[in-house]
Formats: sequence, structure tokens, C-alpha cells
Amino acid sequence: MKGTTVIAIKKDGKVVVAGDGQVTLGDTVIKQKARKVRRLYHDKVVVGFAGATADALTLFERLEKKLETYGGQLVRAVVELAKDWRTERTLRRLEAMLIACDKNNMFLLSGAGDVMEPDDEVLAIGSGGSVALAAAKALLKHASLPPREVALEALRIAASICVYTNENITIEEL
Repeated sequence: MKGTTVIAIKKDGKVVVAGDGQVTLGDTVIKQKARKVRRLYHDKVVVGFAGATADALTLFERLEKKLETYGGQLVRAVVELAKDWRTERTLRRLEAMLIACDKNNMFLLSGAGDVMEPDDEVLAIGSGGSVALAAAKALLKHASLPPREVALEALRIAASICVYTNENITIEEL
């Protein structure tokens, strides 16, 4: 996915999801302050996206409905969303990736039907995702920063390397 960076970090009983604000169309910056990280289900779930905005918003709505259907059970909601995303013809064409987190769980979802949990409680997606992921892992291993500061610094590092990532960062914390 080109065009953004979103990272999620779980540490010390806190979950932080942060995303940059840049929206591009090809090699042109269209918007600097987009919100790619949002709260769902009575502010108990935080979701971030990379990819096509309209597709991601469709997936946010679907996930919200699944959360309502399953009483806020994130595990069940993301599995059901991934099944729909993989099997419904209209959803199969959506080009986005999601990170969905609650206080206990972190998931990466893709249109290939993937529902993945990280081994080390750090996830990142988007064009600058691998840079942010590497930075966050190093910071978590070698610094005693709170998760919010790790996410901010990881995104700043990604923004300094990835042309599709900027420093207009939105952070949501559980």
C-alpha cells in the first residue's frame, strides 16, 4: 500500500494507534491533515487504515456493524469482517489494509482474508510501515519511552524517509 503510515503499539497496559495525515494522488500531495485513525464501538476500539480512503471507510462501517452484532468482541468481529471481505464480490475489490485494536488485542486485516496478531505487540502498515515498524522495535528494545512517544518517534522517522508519509500525526490511545 502506497500513501500512508499507520502504527499500533501495545505496552504497559496501553494501546496506541497513530497515523500520518498525508493523502496523495500519484505523486501529488492532495491533503496534509487526513485522519486515518479512528475510534469505533463506544470508543473501545481503535482502527487505522492504509490504502484507498473510500474503501477504508467502507471497512470501518462494516467493522462497526460487526462489533455491534458481536457485543464489542473484537476477535469475532475482525474474523467475520475478513470472511466477508474475502467472499463478497463487492468487498473483494477494496484496496485497503486495517489495523484494529482494543485493550487486549491487536490485528492486521487485509483483503486476502488475513487476520494477523503480532508476536511482539507492534504492527505497522502502509508505504512507510516497514520503516516505522523497525524504528518502533528498536525504540521499544533500547529506550524506556511510553508507547505514545514510541509511536510518535517511529512515525517521524518514517516521514523522514518515506515520501508518502508526513509529520501531521493523529494518535488515539486506549
